[in-house]
Amino acid sequence: MSDITDTELRQRTQDLIDAVDPHAADQFTFRGAQYDAGLAMVHFPEGKGGLGLSRSKQGIIDEVLRDAKVPYHDLMINPIGIGMGAPVVLNHGTEEMHEKHLRKIFTGEDIWCQMFSEPTHGSDVAGIPSRGVRDGDEWIVNGQKVWTTLAHVSNYGMLLTRTNPDVPKHNGLSYFILDMKAPGVEVRPLYQITGEAEFNEVFLTDVRIPDDQRLSDEGDGWRVAITTLMNERVALGGGSGGKGGGPIRSLMNTWMKKKDDLDPATHQIMRDEVARLWSEAEILRLTNQRAKVMAKTGQAGPGGSVGKLMSAELNQRIFELALDLEGPDGMLHTSGYPMTRSDEAHNLGEISGQFLRSRANTIEGGTSAIMRNILGERVLGLPGDVRVDKGVNWSDIPK
Repeated sequence: MSDITDTELRQRTQDLIDAVDPHAADQFTFRGAQYDAGLAMVHFPEGKGGLGLSRSKQGIIDEVLRDAKVPYHDLMINPIGIGMGAPVVLNHGTEEMHEKHLRKIFTGEDIWCQMFSEPTHGSDVAGIPSRGVRDGDEWIVNGQKVWTTLAHVSNYGMLLTRTNPDVPKHNGLSYFILDMKAPGVEVRPLYQITGEAEFNEVFLTDVRIPDDQRLSDEGDGWRVAITTLMNERVALGGGSGGKGGGPIRSLMNTWMKKKDDLDPATHQIMRDEVARLWSEAEILRLTNQRAKVMAKTGQAGPGGSVGKLMSAELNQRIFELALDLEGPDGMLHTSGYPMTRSDEAHNLGEISGQFLRSRANTIEGGTSAIMRNILGERVLGLPGDVRVDKGVNWSDIPK
């Protein structure tokens, strides 16, 4: 399928829309047909939601869907499952896992969450203390996870836990697909400054996971986790919705609404700031396109960290300026603080909500400090930080 042209890809997408009206069909029907046509994750193999094309070609499909005002978008449907779960299952799962999970991840029938961070280990994920102990054909897992986005609505979780404490920390981890409805899984909300709880803490008490739900070999969890994290950074850094889309669209809409109310001097200053941020957003979009082209069959490299770092800090500056443009109205969070559960991973409401939500961008998915470390060490070749636990068995590290 590598010889399919852009024109043919557009036509296939239009044929899908003509055959299954997205405004009449429900989410599962339309997105199921999209998956079956190979237009879901176009860089995936044929028969598994893709056509074996370059990842960048997905943008062509997305453009046709946007023009047709298709209401079903990945970030609203299943952001973690599509952005991270599907590539991990494809690259490290069995054929049975492919058959069971890939289509339902894309349609949104099965929502997924990521379970890495723990209360004592955020940036140092490799040092997590949660434990999985083998019991025949099952593993018994105990521990606590934190900052687990959408865990309260998820069917499955990508679980990283320690299965061997007597080797260096990176070598003692295993990676499982966890049924979030299994006995012993308890999900509690974590409320944010937005007044919503999209994050959670998850308590695991004697949770039994079949060994056939393990991804890759026992002790190979860190390698699988890296696949997850790199795809997470591509997803977090790259979901702009096309040229002029994403956060910069919110700023442009605010500018068009408020610009005529500004005095001449303020108008000129704000106009220059809006133009500068729009240019940076366009640079980010093109940077992410390059990162996606380089990512083969879901294997993302350090380029995702570039986009993640840049987008996190750019988003904050965008919404700071949008709030300034709002003037006194920007001080009002009109919906109040209802302390509600969010079934979506991204606040797409008023400017004040987007401003507050953007505060998390430089923390979630790897802090900006960690992103700079990754880029310094892996891209620029700078010497790494001193690591006193390198080569030391996890059980021997002072706790």
